[in-house]
Amino acid sequence: MPLLDPDRMPQVLYAGTAQPATTTADITEPATGAVLGQIATASTDDLTASVARLVDGQRAWARRPAFERAAILREAGNLIEANMAELAGWLVREGGATVGKAMFELTISAQTLHAAAGLALEPTGETYPSPQGRLSISRRIPAGVVGVIAPFNSPLFLALRSVAPALAVGNSVIVKPDPRTAVSGGAIIAEVLFQAGLPENALAVLPGDGALGAALVDHPDVPIIAFTGSTGAGRAIAVQAAKHLKRVHLELGGNSALVVFDDVDLDAATSAGAWGSFLHAGQICMASSRHLVHESIADEYVARLAARANALPVGNAALDPSVAIGPIIDVRQRDAVHKIVTETRAAGASVVTGGTYDGLFYAPTVLSGVRPGMSAYDLEIFGPIAPVTTFADFDEAVELTNGTEYGLSAGVLTSDVGRGLAFADRIVSGNVHVNDQTLVDDVLQPFGGVRASGNGSRVGSHRYNADAFTEQQWLTSQAEIARYPF
Repeated sequence: MPLLDPDRMPQVLYAGTAQPATTTADITEPATGAVLGQIATASTDDLTASVARLVDGQRAWARRPAFERAAILREAGNLIEANMAELAGWLVREGGATVGKAMFELTISAQTLHAAAGLALEPTGETYPSPQGRLSISRRIPAGVVGVIAPFNSPLFLALRSVAPALAVGNSVIVKPDPRTAVSGGAIIAEVLFQAGLPENALAVLPGDGALGAALVDHPDVPIIAFTGSTGAGRAIAVQAAKHLKRVHLELGGNSALVVFDDVDLDAATSAGAWGSFLHAGQICMASSRHLVHESIADEYVARLAARANALPVGNAALDPSVAIGPIIDVRQRDAVHKIVTETRAAGASVVTGGTYDGLFYAPTVLSGVRPGMSAYDLEIFGPIAPVTTFADFDEAVELTNGTEYGLSAGVLTSDVGRGLAFADRIVSGNVHVNDQTLVDDVLQPFGGVRASGNGSRVGSHRYNADAFTEQQWLTSQAEIARYPF
């Protein structure tokens, strides 16, 4: 029996209780344009009712013993692991993932739930000395209702990395998935958690448009917003949330540099570079968006990278599991990618390979002669594009790496690990990987971006997840009422 019932998805809205849907939206396959089915969608009235249910539900959920909360999260992870073949089909068909990418996302999503189960059992406070002889405690308490707004590119994991720890520490959660991936980033989350035993009034999954997301940010009873998406949208959310003195966790865009020094193994370096730029058709915020290559090896690096790009099969992974590059999510995004390529070529760069598309399938593209001021250098691309820029020495590589408004991830490839570590000391980035590309992630490390890539919040480890989704409360107690001179 499948985990998801396609006939149920357009009929039921998970709004703090399973209720009949009043509106639906098509589930569209980007590879073919086919409509795969429908899913229930939410209005701002649904949001208002959901928050009211989740406010009450949160209190009851927080009172549940920690071992019970942990067991539910662990079972939800088990359900993902037991149904990976079925769920991968949704990630491939709805989100345009390749089979390998879908399986990785499901694996790390299950790990996120398992890690959150451990967080539920972590200590929640500390005891401090008191000059007055009081019992003096600092403890973590749930914040209340947490709003999670998730993107299309890794819809399941990038929602669950906030949903799971927020639930673990006793919050209730509202998820607004990207409408383009409302099954992968919404229905799957609802089904695995509810089937694992989560109370209905501890979670709402509300697919909808930007107006629904804005209403979620505005709602006075949702004190925390966790948003993953574009820098422009993140800035707007930050301004909107500031009016309510609301805490926001923003993981935004990137223009990450992969720095290649002249002492590398070029075969290994170009393999890393191809992975960093072309995985999931480049639609990853941490993608290797700028290849900064020492001038003495740049020609050979470009030639080998282009050969790798040409060898990658592009197509519909639902029909051919060996496909390495799937479709761009929609026409608007494809056109934005192609605009960057054409503007960069017009500015004097060379298209070594690629630069063309067939429908939503964009050919892996290598650009050479890219310089600061060109679109492919300055902008987040979000497509399978590898722009190559040369540098002459260490200091210039540092300057180029830091010469962008973003600060999400960076990779440094060199045979001299000491040089790689010294380079990491001088660049502005939330994540730096010596002898790896920029797409490195797991569920145990603190993760976040700086500058235009985020507000520096970190999620991923127990300590930082606890900080992200709880409030600190100072509590004192003494045996008798204190005496005062008044």
